[in-house]
Amino acid sequence: MRDEASTSTLIIDGQAPADAVLRHVWNECVGAGRANEALRADWQVQFREAVGVLGARYVRFHGLFHDDMFVYRTENGGGFGPAGRLPEPVYTFAYVDKVFDAILDAGARPFVELGFMPRQLATQTETLFWWKAHCSPPKDMGAWVELVTATVTHWIDRYGIDEVRRWPFEVWNEPNLVPNFWTGTRTEYFELYGATARAIKAIDPRLRVGGPSTSVFVPDARYAGEYHDPSLESETAGAADPDDLDWQPVWIHEFIEYCAQRGLPIDFLSTHLYPTDYAADSLGKVAAITRHKDATYDDLQLMRKIIANSPYPDAELHITEWSTSPSSRDAIHDTLFAASYIVRAFLKGAPLAESISYWTFTDVFEEGGGGIGPFHGGFGFVNENGLHKPTFHAMAMLARLGDRLLVDLEDGAITRSSATGDVSAIFYNYPADMGKTGLASRNTYADTRHLADVGPAKTVRHTIEGLPPGARFAVEILDWDHGNVAEAWHQLGAPLNLSRQHVTDLTRVADSLDRRTITVDANGVLTIDIELAPWAVMSIAPSAADETRVS
Repeated sequence: MRDEASTSTLIIDGQAPADAVLRHVWNECVGAGRANEALRADWQVQFREAVGVLGARYVRFHGLFHDDMFVYRTENGGGFGPAGRLPEPVYTFAYVDKVFDAILDAGARPFVELGFMPRQLATQTETLFWWKAHCSPPKDMGAWVELVTATVTHWIDRYGIDEVRRWPFEVWNEPNLVPNFWTGTRTEYFELYGATARAIKAIDPRLRVGGPSTSVFVPDARYAGEYHDPSLESETAGAADPDDLDWQPVWIHEFIEYCAQRGLPIDFLSTHLYPTDYAADSLGKVAAITRHKDATYDDLQLMRKIIANSPYPDAELHITEWSTSPSSRDAIHDTLFAASYIVRAFLKGAPLAESISYWTFTDVFEEGGGGIGPFHGGFGFVNENGLHKPTFHAMAMLARLGDRLLVDLEDGAITRSSATGDVSAIFYNYPADMGKTGLASRNTYADTRHLADVGPAKTVRHTIEGLPPGARFAVEILDWDHGNVAEAWHQLGAPLNLSRQHVTDLTRVADSLDRRTITVDANGVLTIDIELAPWAVMSIAPSAADETRVS
């Protein structure tokens, strides 16, 4: 039996530690592209890894009711012959069952996004993406309600009511983005929400439903009416300093008011907080806007105030999409620089939401078609070849943290697990020379490399007293020279198509972090004195062979 030290005996940097809740908002939910992609073997392999290594608990994706999932059927599928019309619609869940079985078998759950519209119910078709999503109001709201009711009832029959009660149900995705994710008015979305929420609660009042899943905060009135009005973006596009503008959530106040007036349930508010924006000037030229490094934190604080002062003060807050940018062709996603940025943002935002869902866990993501090349700026922690990007390792380091925050630091956190007593920590170096600046999107990996010259390095120094003498801690460091797989690919000449040997070699680079061990001295003191290069992220956790616990 291992020696254990009491929390009360710990002294960190000469002071007694705090003991606050640390909510793991970063792995409560992760995003994915669309339901049909989850039928792929490589998607499922990467998802199991996201659950097992990164700790993902839920996954959210689009396209549950899209044509390629074959749920809503009005014809028998004639193949080479003409399709026969069915006397009434039927619902087939074979593809959906395969996806949901895979998610549950991996040890996670679905964060259910109800959408998009089946072709036969859509008022407009083929509105979005190469796979021709139908993002429109239904021809018949009653038929939509019957579809939702049949689907949720099927899940209850298949998985049990106790299981399904643990699934959040989110109505649609980004309906403010007209004519992309929605072709109707704001009021038509609110009506869809109302009908859907009532249908879900009629099945079981303990099922959880929320919305409006809007994107993103804006500082102008472009979304103030029934439709998006691009002519109201010009002041934002021309702002000398976008951070001087008053950034506000989209449709949140209006959604709350609409639901409150009609007695509609809101178990959770959902929105998307990309710290970027795109605004058109008076000539229609679109400007990409990057907000300051704490934009997400500011937005979360504002959302919490809105909820607290609303008729739904107990509603949860779920950020159902978040990343450095909403572009699946942003080279920053592949870089070391993104790793330290997201660690910083997640730690600061942890007290303010129930979940912040990174968009997405994998580059198996086809909104713009398959990626061009192995490092094309895809959202994922893992590329299409299964190579771990720096963000994968950053998320693994966050997953090692305990659920109790002992010390909240400017550059990291020291924690313990209430279940095991393990003490662990994470540190990062988001370089001081960046000032308040966030990470702007880049078109190619080569365009990102100048950030490697930003500094300076920093030294992480801390002492933790009250640990068992001789206990060993594993140190893992991600930096420019360790785990920087996109840089290694760049040094190979950035080949568009990787050979099998390339994949083998890059896999080794991707997972070759700087690993070392530090040991608690004879007096029970762990001394941390390690220099972190710019952009580095470091994890300190009990060695797998010698875990160090605090009771």
